[in-house]
Amino acid sequence: MNAPTRTDSATPHPVEIVPGDPAGGLILACDHASNHVPPDIALGVAEAEFGRHIAYDIGAAGVTRGLAALLGAPAILTNFSRLIIDPNRGRSDPTLVMRLSDGAVVPGNARIDAAGKAARLARFYDPFDAAIDAAVAAAEAAGLAPAIVTIHSFTPYWRGVARPWQVGILYDRDERLSRPLIDALRADPAGLTVGDNEPYGGGLPGDTIDRHATARGLPNALVEIRQDLIAGEAGQAEWAERFARCLAPLLPARAA
Repeated sequence: MNAPTRTDSATPHPVEIVPGDPAGGLILACDHASNHVPPDIALGVAEAEFGRHIAYDIGAAGVTRGLAALLGAPAILTNFSRLIIDPNRGRSDPTLVMRLSDGAVVPGNARIDAAGKAARLARFYDPFDAAIDAAVAAAEAAGLAPAIVTIHSFTPYWRGVARPWQVGILYDRDERLSRPLIDALRADPAGLTVGDNEPYGGGLPGDTIDRHATARGLPNALVEIRQDLIAGEAGQAEWAERFARCLAPLLPARAA
């Protein structure tokens, strides 16, 4: 299933929760799953911009749902555009509410004040955080410290330069999951070019992994998949299956 469109008349709950086995050893999160903007929020951005990466991570939601189904893992996905507020940023990060994103001006964010930002935090960001906290608590109650994996996607080109990686794994200091996951992807028969902290560096202070995994000492990885490979349902299914094969042996609950 693709992300909801900007013109959806319904206003969904800000978080989609896919149920899964809390004792399975894995929690999935998709920070930029949707390009939806509720009708009461006016961002002033041209409609065409909501099909771009500035509004959501193209294909990431489909991969996340597919991977959750294959591994029986709980997943938490956003139901709002990152242009409203970016849950993969710390609360004090200057890019938490973007005023300019890859050349697109966001007029509705230009003059947002502290009260407006606090309202968006409470309405969108906090429910996403709370859902991940609840999933971690359920896993710990089942007797297992879970790994946390977040699913993202990246553009095939950046400032006119082609990006050579099909997939990248990002991490900070903790390589317990990221390193064997990189090795598993590099061993894939497809002969993938796998980014090691590429196309972005890991360890962004206050991001989802930092708040929910690093702060708790949980193994983690941030997955980035090139958007042209997962723009359609077939590609999303292919990559969900690939990650299921790579991740399953790395999870203590499944490897035992």
